[in-house]
Amino acid sequence: MDTQLETLHQLARPHRRAVLVVLLWITIAGGIFFGSLNFYRGAYPIAVTEFLMTGYSGYLLYAVRHTRLLERWILAYLLPFLVAMMIALWTPQASATVFGWVLLIPLVSHLLLGRRLGLLISLVFMAIAAVIFLLRNHHDPELMDIRSIANMVVLSICLIAFSHAYEISRERSELQLLQAARTDFLTGLANRAGLTVFFHREQKRALREQQPLALLVIDLDYFKRVNDQFGHEAGDRALVHAAELMQRRLRSTDLLARLGGEEFGAVLVNTTSTTATEVAEELRLAVAAGKLVHESQPIALTMSIGVAQLGVDGDNLQALLSAADERLYLAKDLGRNRVISAPQTGPDTVPVWQARPSIF
Repeated sequence: MDTQLETLHQLARPHRRAVLVVLLWITIAGGIFFGSLNFYRGAYPIAVTEFLMTGYSGYLLYAVRHTRLLERWILAYLLPFLVAMMIALWTPQASATVFGWVLLIPLVSHLLLGRRLGLLISLVFMAIAAVIFLLRNHHDPELMDIRSIANMVVLSICLIAFSHAYEISRERSELQLLQAARTDFLTGLANRAGLTVFFHREQKRALREQQPLALLVIDLDYFKRVNDQFGHEAGDRALVHAAELMQRRLRSTDLLARLGGEEFGAVLVNTTSTTATEVAEELRLAVAAGKLVHESQPIALTMSIGVAQLGVDGDNLQALLSAADERLYLAKDLGRNRVISAPQTGPDTVPVWQARPSIF
């Protein structure tokens, strides 16, 4: 859940930054105009508040353009803006039409803060505005008429509901698009982009909790022969078949991804190179033993796998991919259908390659 929320925040930042910049320019222009107008009319408290908000917005306009702490600056703008609005509503010199600005609260809050915090801010400040309205106009029979109040309440509820529904729809759409961009269409597995995101997240966790993290690079042997002999439809079925067999033997905390063509990758959480080699061997045996039939003809599949471990073979994804790729090609050179892991070293041992040849 936390990861999903952080992803939503990251997706929304460019959009929210653009909205904030536009609102700051509007606040500056509106503050100058209404501040001058209220100063001319003698409504000095409102004028001073609007001029202060204008200067503050100018400062924020400079600060938010390149900041990485956008959410904090949004709150630094929105809360004073809404407080200034409440002051304007409370000021006796303000006309009743100033309450029209209250209708902007749910729209602006949801656009800048998202559906959760935006809803909270909307409810709090619209409730404050309602109290101010009742205190200021309780003596006006026309404004206190039940029909007038009902109209304002229903309109406010509609604006909050529409703003909230829009934000929910926007978040879901962005997540769906992001999920599609990180998913392999054929197998339903994560693609290279999905594996990259997953690895970086688990890398941070592994470093923070001092846990091992392993990477497998997997390649189906002689896959071109499958396409040439049985056709590309059979090749697609073979990829899906192999993906399903491997997925069944991995934990829910691990990630299997299709890197491209007949190449797959797997990130194994809290797993050493030794254990990852055993897992890779299980995957290899499962695919080799799996039966795939296309138009009454059996298709034999085998895999070669290279294993790498974070901290042992490199400190980033590219280094681990390179190490695992190198071992994968060594497995190919040694006859395919085998697993090659990192060299095992110790104080009294000579490095050796762990190579597990086929038993078939």
